[in-house]
Amino acid sequence: MTSFSLGATDFLRDGVPHQVISGALHYFRVHPDQWQDRIHKARLMGLNTIETYVAWNAHEPRRGDWDASGWNDLGRFLDLVHAEGMDAIVRPGPYICAEWHNGGLPVWLTGGERELRSSEPAFLADVSAYLRRVYEIVAPRQIDRGGPVVLVQIENEYGAYGADKAYLEALVAVTRDSGITVPLTTVDQPVDQMLADGSLPDLHKTGSFGSRSVERLETLRKHQPTGPLMCSEFWDGWFDWWGGVHHTTDVAAAASDLDALLAAGASVNIYMFHGGTNFGLTNGANDKGRYLPLVTSYDYDAPLDEAGEPTSKFFAFREVISRYAPVPEELPAAAAPLPAFEVDLTPAGAWTDAAASPLVTDRPQTFDELAHLSALVRYDVELPGNDGGLLTVEDVRDLAWVSVDGQHVGTLSRTRHDRAVRIPAGRTLSILVEDQGRVNYDHRLGEEKGLIGVVALDGTPLTGWRSTPLDVRPIAAEVGARQDSVLTGSGPTAWTADFTLESASDLFLDTASWSKGYAFVNGFFLGRYWRNGPQRTLYVPAPATLAGSNRLVVLELEHVLAPRAKFVPALSLGVTEE
Repeated sequence: MTSFSLGATDFLRDGVPHQVISGALHYFRVHPDQWQDRIHKARLMGLNTIETYVAWNAHEPRRGDWDASGWNDLGRFLDLVHAEGMDAIVRPGPYICAEWHNGGLPVWLTGGERELRSSEPAFLADVSAYLRRVYEIVAPRQIDRGGPVVLVQIENEYGAYGADKAYLEALVAVTRDSGITVPLTTVDQPVDQMLADGSLPDLHKTGSFGSRSVERLETLRKHQPTGPLMCSEFWDGWFDWWGGVHHTTDVAAAASDLDALLAAGASVNIYMFHGGTNFGLTNGANDKGRYLPLVTSYDYDAPLDEAGEPTSKFFAFREVISRYAPVPEELPAAAAPLPAFEVDLTPAGAWTDAAASPLVTDRPQTFDELAHLSALVRYDVELPGNDGGLLTVEDVRDLAWVSVDGQHVGTLSRTRHDRAVRIPAGRTLSILVEDQGRVNYDHRLGEEKGLIGVVALDGTPLTGWRSTPLDVRPIAAEVGARQDSVLTGSGPTAWTADFTLESASDLFLDTASWSKGYAFVNGFFLGRYWRNGPQRTLYVPAPATLAGSNRLVVLELEHVLAPRAKFVPALSLGVTEE
């Protein structure tokens, strides 16, 4: 069997110095039927290793419901990496950030007041059980057992969050006790305090950065005086948020920084090689004083775009890598032109009008109290004396549509710091609240969602709330089965469209003429769309489509500007910064 270890200045593969040239590819952001294609293209760029996070909340969304099949089949993903002749790096967290909802931590874990990412015994017990399950998959696939895994990471940029050494020691103990024998690493930004706080003496420190490579390596070397230097997150792009711009990085500058890394003899993991998509409701959010939910696309301006096609960055990086390592002569096949067409949308009726919950509570229940993992909860309450007035909410997480007797009267937005709206007289107040994505970074991890605290009318608390969870997946399935055209009043309306394809194909669904909502093709949840931009297209992976008849379901929360579904030939991710 092959050995992989830390030498005085290099990684050693069977005792021979080895430069890791890796790229990040998250299995949970790519359709499983497309994993092999993306992995193969990574090798064609010259990479010798694939890195992936493990998303705990994808594997165990509810406590005890562990799933490692289909989309979550980490073992199959690693086997495909091995079949391609490549190595693998696994980063199981438990916290991953990754612009993924809740930073990868399950909602059942983070609810309440428990201390996160710490040696608190109950938290450690849950984390240890999770890691053991991951390592049941990873341990037999280590390089010294004939598999691809050469490195395993402990936690993730922990120095930016805490300094609980007992926590890190416990993670190391469960990792080693679970049969992980390959070198263990940590990663932190090249800041003295973060590098000091985020690791242990027996863990190999690596850095995360996207520029000024030589300077950052010097900082890293002060904290990791021996062994290989590694940038295990070389940021070659950035993520987008709703209401912002599409972020890109200069190709020549990124290639130059990669060249400087490799010329210094450092190993690298390019973050991202292929970003993929936050399908469904998996996008995260940031909040550093202003809540910014992230878009559905995770294109990241990576060498492979969201649809898995090479960009100019792919070829620039390939040329740089060829100076330091063998690169295959084969190039990715040119993409075939994608279908471009339009079809009419047919109104399919209301979809947020489910019967109110029979349970009545003094205050609105949060998503977490309801153990609700989908995007929406509708809150209904009878207004005292049919009075109108100033409606105030302590906090809304994250976007709410307010109506009285079925008539829309306003919105409350966490991003805009809205907490009040004036309402007219009426009998029933309804507030439809959307969880727009859980914060994935810093100390807002684990925040509850919904209407938070007291809801009052002219200063008097409203009581007698019915909190009704709305699960968009089964709603979309029910809508998809509707046959008759139904146009309802002012509330959210569902729409359907049927279209025919000669063969299964990637598609780009243009959402620019709709407002805000969720889209599905043949029951596959493409994700969120929002006219707020910058993203204008939703990526439809070919395995979600069929030769012959296909059905699109759109769950619109506001209104469509034009009842048409338009499929376009290219991604449209929005305007970029000049």
